[in-house]
Amino acid sequence: MAIDPITLEVLTQALISTVREMRATVCRTASSVAIYDAKDFSCGLFAPDSQVVAQSEDIGSHVVPLPWSVRTAMEKLGATLQPGDVILANDPYTGGTHLNDVTVIYPVFQGDKLIFFPAVRAHWADVGGMVPGSMSGKATEIYQEGIRIPPIKIIEGGRVNEAAQELLLANMRVPEERLGDLNASFAACRVAEKRIHEICARYGIDQLLEAVRLDLDRAEARMRACISALPDGTFFYEDYLETFMGGKFEPLLMQLALTIDGDRMIADFTGTAPQVPFPVNSTASVSAASVFITVKSVFDPQAPLNQGSFRPIEVIAPPGTIVNVQRPAPAGSHGEIRKRVIATMVGALSQVVPDRVAGDTCRTSFHNLLGGLDTRTGREWVHYEWSAGGNGGFAENDGPSAMAPIDWGDLVTVQSSEVLELRMPLLVETSRLATDSGGAGRNRGGLSMQRTLRVLAPDTRYSLLSDGAIVPAFGVLGGLAGFPVGSWIDREGEVENFDTPGKVAGHPVELGAAVVIRSAGGGGYGDPTERDPARVAEDVREGYVSNAAAHQLYGVVLDKAGEPDAEATAALRKRLKESRFKLVAVDDASSFEAGSVSRRRIARINPADAIEARLNEDDVIEMDARKAAPLRAWLRIDPKVVRGTLPIDAHGLIILKSRLGDELELRAVLTSVHPRAVLATAAE
Repeated sequence: MAIDPITLEVLTQALISTVREMRATVCRTASSVAIYDAKDFSCGLFAPDSQVVAQSEDIGSHVVPLPWSVRTAMEKLGATLQPGDVILANDPYTGGTHLNDVTVIYPVFQGDKLIFFPAVRAHWADVGGMVPGSMSGKATEIYQEGIRIPPIKIIEGGRVNEAAQELLLANMRVPEERLGDLNASFAACRVAEKRIHEICARYGIDQLLEAVRLDLDRAEARMRACISALPDGTFFYEDYLETFMGGKFEPLLMQLALTIDGDRMIADFTGTAPQVPFPVNSTASVSAASVFITVKSVFDPQAPLNQGSFRPIEVIAPPGTIVNVQRPAPAGSHGEIRKRVIATMVGALSQVVPDRVAGDTCRTSFHNLLGGLDTRTGREWVHYEWSAGGNGGFAENDGPSAMAPIDWGDLVTVQSSEVLELRMPLLVETSRLATDSGGAGRNRGGLSMQRTLRVLAPDTRYSLLSDGAIVPAFGVLGGLAGFPVGSWIDREGEVENFDTPGKVAGHPVELGAAVVIRSAGGGGYGDPTERDPARVAEDVREGYVSNAAAHQLYGVVLDKAGEPDAEATAALRKRLKESRFKLVAVDDASSFEAGSVSRRRIARINPADAIEARLNEDDVIEMDARKAAPLRAWLRIDPKVVRGTLPIDAHGLIILKSRLGDELELRAVLTSVHPRAVLATAAE
C-alpha cells in the first residue's frame, strides 16, 4: 500500500499525540507527588512484536527498555490475550528496570486482531521491601527491594483481579496512593485505546500499520547513515561503579569495546565485573537501552524516537555481570548502571567524534528516600527525592545545571518545595546550586544541586541509593571532573557523615534534624585555562565558581572590582600549563590489579615522581592526553618503575589516542568533598 509523505507524517504525529494525551491523563489523575508533579513516568505505543512505535517527551530510561517487558509478556500471555485484558509487571529480570517502576501493558484489538499495546511505566514511591521507598543502598538480594510482579493479568475480560490487586497493595506502604497511581495508568491506556480506534476509523487499519512500518524503516535508514559516516574500528573505554564489600570500598569495572563496522555498531561489555550481592547491578534491557539512548542522542536527536533507530545496534551484555543481573541479586541500581553505560559510550565516542560529545553527566539517579510512620497523625509517608545534578560541558556551551540528563526526558528535576511541604512532614530549608561543583573546562560542567530537608516527623528513616560518591564525573578534551555526590545529617551544625558514601539503608533521623543532599556535578569540556576570563569573572559574580577555583583551576586573576587582569592572567595561565605533571608512556602488558570481586586499572609510578606530583598510594588519578576522555586508575608507588615513565597497556593508549613515547598528564581526582568545605566555599 502506497502512502504519500503528508499522510505518513499525519499518522506519525497522530500516534505521538496519542502518547502526549496519555501523559496528560496520568498527570491529572495520579496520586503520588513523584508522578503527578515530578513526572516520574512514561507512556508509549508498541506493536504486537514489541517494537516501540511512538513516544513523546517521555523518559528514555523508561520507554527504551519497555520492548523487553512487552516481549516477555507476550511470550507468557500472548496466546491467551483477549479484549478487556490488561497486564501488570515490574520484574527486572523479565525486561523491567527496578521494582519501583510498575508497568501497565494494555492490549488494543481491532475486531479479533491485536494491533497495539499502549503502556505506562510509572515510578511508585514504594513497593514494599526493607526501607520506606523500597530502594535500599545496602540490599543484598532483590527480595529486600520490594514485591516482584511477573507479567500477570491484573484485569481479565474487563474485570479487575481483586485478589491479586489486594495482595500487591497489602505489601506496599501508603497503599491508597499506589491504587490511585494504578488507576491513573489504566485511564491513560483507555484514552489511547479510544484515540487508536478513532485513527483507524478515519484512515483504516491497513494504512495505519503501513505508516508504522515506513516510520520504523526511515528511522533505521537515518541511523545507518549516521553510523556509516563514522570511521570503522574498535574503540575502548572503561569506568567504575562503587560498592562496599564487607564495609570496604571496592570499585567494579565496566569495560566497553565499541565496534563500528559500516552501518552497524556493536557495544560489547565483555570483561565487566560480575554481579554482586549489593545494589550495583542492573538488567540487560537497561544496559542495552542505555547504549541506544546515547547513540540516538549523539547522532539523531531531532527525529522522533522509535525502534527503527536501534536496529543497526547490537549490545553484548554477558549474563551474571553487573550489566546483566541474574536472580536473586539486587537490581535497584538501574539508574547507576544506565549512567555508567552512557559514560563508557561517551568515553569511546570521544575518540571518534569529540565535537559531538559532552563531559560525563551526574553519574547517578541519586535516589533519596525519607519516610516512616508519623506517630502524630498515625499515617505512613514516603518521600522520593532525586535532586538533579550537572550535565557535562560541550563544544558550544557550559553543561546545564541541576537539569535532566539525556536519559531522563522531561522529568522534573527540581521538585516543588511547596508540594513537598504540603504533602510530607518536611521543611525545605534551602535549594541551591553548589559552588565549584561543575567540572572546570573551556566550557564548564553543569553545577549540582544541594538541598536541605528538615524532618518534622519522629521515627523517620533515610535511605540513599546512588553512585559517584567516590569516583566523580569525568571531563573530556582536558576538562576536569565535577563534584562527587554527597549527603549527610546536620544537627544544628553538628555533621554526621555515612560510613558507606552514596549507600544508606534506613538510617534513623530524629525530629528536627536535617538531611542535606548534594547531587553530582558534570564534567568539563576542554582546557580550563582556555576559558574566556570574562566568563570566569561572571561565574564568580554569580556564585558558580569561587575565587580560589578561578585562580587555581582557570588561571584567572581578578582585580578588586572583580574584573580579569589580562596581563596577570596570561602569566598565571602560562605557569599553570608548565606545572602540569607529565610522564612518558612505556609498554606494560598488565595494567590491572585483581580485587576480591573485580579488577581495577593501576598506574605505577616511581616514588620520586609521586613526591614531585604530590600523589599518594591508592589515590584515584586521571591519565590524560587531552585528546578524548581521560583514563581513571588507582596509584601504586613502585621503585621498579623508571623515573619519568608511566607503564600503560595497549588498550589504555587507544583510549587516550596516544602512543608509546608520548607524554601523558597525571592529576589527582577529587574523590570526596567534606560538607564543611562546601559550606565554607559557599560562604566565601
